[in-house]
Amino acid sequence: MPDLPSVAVLGAGSWGTALAILLAKKGVQVALWARDAALAERILKEGQNPRYLPGFPLPPSVRPTSDIASAVRGAAVLVFAVPAGALRAVAEAVYQHLPAPLLVISAAKGLEGDGSRPSQVLQAVLGDKLAEVVVLSGPNLALELAREIPTATVVASSSPEAAKQAQALFMHPSFRVYTNRDVIGVELGGALKNVLAIGAGLSDGMGFGDNSKAALITRGLAEMVRLGVALGAEERTFMGLSGVGDLFATAASHLSRNWRVGHGLAQGKPLAQILQELKQVAEGVPTTFAVCGIAGRLGIEMPIAQTIRAVLEGQISPQDAIRELMLRTPKEEWWLPSLSPLPQREGYRQQS
Repeated sequence: MPDLPSVAVLGAGSWGTALAILLAKKGVQVALWARDAALAERILKEGQNPRYLPGFPLPPSVRPTSDIASAVRGAAVLVFAVPAGALRAVAEAVYQHLPAPLLVISAAKGLEGDGSRPSQVLQAVLGDKLAEVVVLSGPNLALELAREIPTATVVASSSPEAAKQAQALFMHPSFRVYTNRDVIGVELGGALKNVLAIGAGLSDGMGFGDNSKAALITRGLAEMVRLGVALGAEERTFMGLSGVGDLFATAASHLSRNWRVGHGLAQGKPLAQILQELKQVAEGVPTTFAVCGIAGRLGIEMPIAQTIRAVLEGQISPQDAIRELMLRTPKEEWWLPSLSPLPQREGYRQQS
C-alpha cells in the first residue's frame, strides 16, 4: 500500500479519536464520525475532542462530522471504533452509503449479547459491501496512544493481503503492528480481558496486593484460553498482544474504564453510578454477561467470570466473592500445553 487511502473512523470516543490522530499524523485524510452532532460541532470548532480526549489537537487532515453519509463518502477504508453494542446499528446505517466493497477494520473490543464477535456482525450486516474484514486489538490505551507512547498491536484477518494492508496503514514509530491469521482468538482476547480488568479493579479497590492480582490474572488467563479454544481460537494467540498483552495493560492501568468499574464496586458504589461517572462504555460489563452465557451453553468452567457477573448483578458483595473463589474445591493447576512452532502458511511468516 504505497499510497495511504482515505479513511473513515466511525466513533469519536477516546479510542476512535486517538486512531484518527495517529492516521492523520501519517498524512492520511480522515473523516471522524461522531453520533452526537453537538460533539462533532465542538470538535470542529475547538480542533480537539473536548469530551473524550481533551488536550490533543487534531491534525488538519481530520474532518469531524456527524453526517455518516459524508463520513464514508470517498473513503477507501472504514474503521469501526464504536462500542460492540452499537456496532450493528452503525453498520446498518453505513451500508446504504457504500457504493462498492471496502476494506473494513474493526477496533471494537467486546461482544454482542448473544456472544457474536464484531467481525461476525460486520460480515452479517455489510455482506456484499465488505471486501475484507480485519480486526485490530492489543495493549492500546487511547490516552497513551495519543501521547505517542510506544506500544504494539495486532491486526488479524483470514486474508493475508488485507492484514498487510491494515499493517501498513497503522504502522507508526510509536505503534508497531503485527499481523495474525487467528481472527477468533484476537477478537476474544480483546473482549475477555475486559472482564478480568473488572476483577483487577475489585482486587485493588479492596486493598489487596500484587500477589492477589497476579493470581487473578493468571487464573483468568486460563479461563480465557479454555473458552477461546472451545470457540475455535488458537491457544497461542492468548499468549500474544491481544491476549496476555492487552490483559496486562487493562488490568494494571487506572486509565482502564473496566478497572475503574471494579474499583468503584469495591468502594461500595452502585454500578449505575459508576457507569454514569465514566461517561463512556465499559465493554467489560456487557461482555461479562455474554461470556457467562456462552460458557454456560458450552459447559465451560469460568468461576472468575461467573463471580464477577454475580458482583455486577449485586447478588454478592466483593468481599464474599473473594471468599467463595478462595474456598473452591482444591484442584490441580490447569497447565497450558507446550507451545509448538506455528505451522507455516502461505502469506504469513513468523515475526519478532
